[in-house]
Amino acid sequence: MSDDLKLLYLEDDQNQADDLLAILKDSGYGCTHCRNAGTFLEALKTDDFDLLIMDWELPDMSGIKALEQVRSFMNWKGPILFVTNRDSEQDIVDALEKGADDYMVKPFKRSELLARLSALIRKAGLLDDRGKIEVGSFTVDQSNRRVLVNGEPVMLTTKEYELAVILFKNVGRLFSRKYLLKHIWGIESDISTRTVDAHVSSLRKKLKIRADNGYRIKTVYQHGYRLERETEAGTLV
Repeated sequence: MSDDLKLLYLEDDQNQADDLLAILKDSGYGCTHCRNAGTFLEALKTDDFDLLIMDWELPDMSGIKALEQVRSFMNWKGPILFVTNRDSEQDIVDALEKGADDYMVKPFKRSELLARLSALIRKAGLLDDRGKIEVGSFTVDQSNRRVLVNGEPVMLTTKEYELAVILFKNVGRLFSRKYLLKHIWGIESDISTRTVDAHVSSLRKKLKIRADNGYRIKTVYQHGYRLERETEAGTLV
């Protein structure tokens, strides 16, 4: 499971970072490390990650400010774990209220870190389970590799089905074309292709994913796609 997950880690102290990175590597997690908030935020804009690990004390911006940008400005929906020296009750409350999902105080124990990561991964639905994903009138039946709309199965190609699984398991999460090409088609180069766009268009039509059915696949200019839910007020969340 962990081999397929990609983590982004923000920590300015290289020695502390090396310790945590060694634990992640030994446990099979792929992880990108950034030493300041600027490169961390840029990495999040240009690549796709499943989980973030963040420190508080940074040279260019506080971790809490970076957290606010990730949640509010960038609208990132994935799980976030704070790992920091700050241990006051108010610091913990502030981080959780700003959007962190969990909080650990240094020095941490290896077993606790891995247990907390595992819990966040399960909670976020990042495990490769074989159950059903139910989103509004849509059901992704992973056991039988099919998608149903209002209980009626819809014929999809293999790639359309795999695209549907990613989107419906991650409502509100933005996926770049590069990410989708890699995880669905196994293409890792930056080639110019309309393959993803064509499959998204086909999926919209076949599953009738549109605002009047409660959901839509939004095209985010120069980045990719996000499945969004429409509220009664007409705004998407």
